[in-house]
Amino acid sequence: MQKFEVSIEVGGRPLTIETGEYAKQASAAVVVSQGDSKVLVTVVGGDSPTRFDFLPLTVDYEDRNGAYGTIPGSFHKREGRANERETLISRLIDRPLRPQFPKHFRNEVQVIATALSYDQDNDTDTLAMVGASAACHISDLPVKAPIAGVRISKIDGAWVINPSQRDIPNAHLTLVVAGTADAVAMVEGGGKQASETDMMDAMDLAHAEIKKIIGAIEELRGLCGQPKRVIADPPSLDERVLVAVNEQGLAPLKAAMATPGKHERSDAIKAARNAIIDGLLAGIEDEAERTRITEDAKTAWEKLTRKVMRGDVIEKGVRLDGRATDEIRPIWNRVGVAPRAHGSAVFTRGETQVFATAALGVDKDSQRIDYAGSQSEFRDFMLTYNFPPFSTGEARAMRGPKRREVGHGALAHRALQAVVPTQAEFPYTIRICADVLESNGSSSMGTVCAGTMAMMDAGVPIKAPVAGIAMGLIKEGDSFAVLSDILGDEDHLGDMDFKVTGTLGGITAFQMDTKISGVPREVMLRALNQAREGRIHILEEMGKVLAAPRAELSIHAPRITTIKINTEKIRDLIGPGGKTIRGIQASTGCKINVEDDGTVMVASVDGDAGRKALAMIREITQEAEIGKLYLGVVKRTVDFGAFVEIFPGTEGLIHISHLAVERVEKTTDIVQEGDEVLVRVIDIDRSGKIRLSRKEALEAAGA
Repeated sequence: MQKFEVSIEVGGRPLTIETGEYAKQASAAVVVSQGDSKVLVTVVGGDSPTRFDFLPLTVDYEDRNGAYGTIPGSFHKREGRANERETLISRLIDRPLRPQFPKHFRNEVQVIATALSYDQDNDTDTLAMVGASAACHISDLPVKAPIAGVRISKIDGAWVINPSQRDIPNAHLTLVVAGTADAVAMVEGGGKQASETDMMDAMDLAHAEIKKIIGAIEELRGLCGQPKRVIADPPSLDERVLVAVNEQGLAPLKAAMATPGKHERSDAIKAARNAIIDGLLAGIEDEAERTRITEDAKTAWEKLTRKVMRGDVIEKGVRLDGRATDEIRPIWNRVGVAPRAHGSAVFTRGETQVFATAALGVDKDSQRIDYAGSQSEFRDFMLTYNFPPFSTGEARAMRGPKRREVGHGALAHRALQAVVPTQAEFPYTIRICADVLESNGSSSMGTVCAGTMAMMDAGVPIKAPVAGIAMGLIKEGDSFAVLSDILGDEDHLGDMDFKVTGTLGGITAFQMDTKISGVPREVMLRALNQAREGRIHILEEMGKVLAAPRAELSIHAPRITTIKINTEKIRDLIGPGGKTIRGIQASTGCKINVEDDGTVMVASVDGDAGRKALAMIREITQEAEIGKLYLGVVKRTVDFGAFVEIFPGTEGLIHISHLAVERVEKTTDIVQEGDEVLVRVIDIDRSGKIRLSRKEALEAAGA
């Protein structure tokens, strides 16, 4: 057992990568530490290629409650399936790591990151990303180059690398940036209407830190790296097949690619390919030979398709559907399509269509977030993204949300969170449910647009409308073209998927992935500026249908009235076992939420029911006021006076001297138990005891 360790300073704190002591049966294992946070990352690579025609890389990040010093809250008292945080971190690691493997590498690779220790000042997601890259780099796996990642935030005007989790909510902009030593490869994050300049500054500063971390990873490999395994070159294609496809297929491919419509174009391209294959197979009887020729022809056809599509964009500036590189597909919008929903909208851009509803609820409708180590936070703005199979013309089993759906939903949620009003401004819980009805490029950005319009249709006073756009990149040598509003095929055949959401004032969410080693700064700047132009165009189209939130809430949305009660009265309002508050809700149909500070929110669609509930609450929680008259009920009599209940749960004493104007010898000469008497509150002492006067009440009433 020999330990190897390297350490550098990142964000003003030491970051350490060590190996040699843990999980030695894995292909490689490292522990990455910063502060009291530690993550163990292992990688295991298969010995032989699989049958898949893609890299079978799986990445799993796992939190452990013990790392936070907590015990799982589930019945089984053990960690369950991956939650949203773990899923998003797994995607965060996978996206920049995958492009670093050779395209023809088909061996199974599994990366597992396990949190060993966690503190609030150093999140484990970027540490896990660094660990995954370091483990792959010191192993025998054929990665082309190491990657690294950091989080960067702009807080109070200053840039902070790997900020504390406690400080991030106050940041104007927060990004996770990953890349190689040469360029940025992945970006994920958002801002409070941040500028393009801030985005570029953040990426530049983050990349400087990334290069430092990569230097440490290279140093670690120099200390203990394994020799890289030699992998076979991809099998060469049959020259006769390659020539035939290129010569005979070019004209029919171009004709097929000019076909409008996603499915029509796909069918035409497939038919043209199959015609070429049928010609190559003519007269060949041997089944093995027919299979070999078919596979080679399909590979050659894919290469030709990629070459033609990319060549037309670079050389002619013409895309698959005939658009210019900066042209947005036709947009069609509608709001109020679901009459009973509080707000609803359909957003259509080309062949991508999203239907969204906005529902308004009370505080108790918020989502409880109970991740390992969390303090049971509550989310009062939620967004659900659904991607049913019919949206792409497929028939397949629906097994719940996949990682892609979780990731797309999180991106759309981040995009809209920046403009949602605070609870003080708008005391509602908001949930957006987005269903993709058609998909041909960037359904997540369609979700942002549909979600914005659904909230405005519901009357949610958002700070500003938000739109999203997906950008693409075609790069050949030193030439490149940035594409606005990409199609699904352009995403598949291109080099970058770049999503930007924002208002007229700035960026609210940002996500970038590449299939190449990295994106140069000039390309990034061009893409950001082009994305802003596209975003403004989309916002203008949305504004033609609904430019601002409706002035009134939907008639079906609950009206929330907030009152404040004495905290000592909360127990009276709740009642034994919640009996009292449940009774009010049952008799009025209202939803009632009580906060620990005495804030009571009453939500009701029916105004009369809301007023009835408020009256019942006030009756239970009201407090006596000095000088005020009350019609009370005598509960008991004593020698020195009578105790009167002036309202439910509150009694005061009428001293015998205050029972009547004249002198009273005996209490029962004036009042009996059960009598209704008019009284005035004349004093409330420090202990809360109430003194009443029937005499002064009678004088006030003129009796």
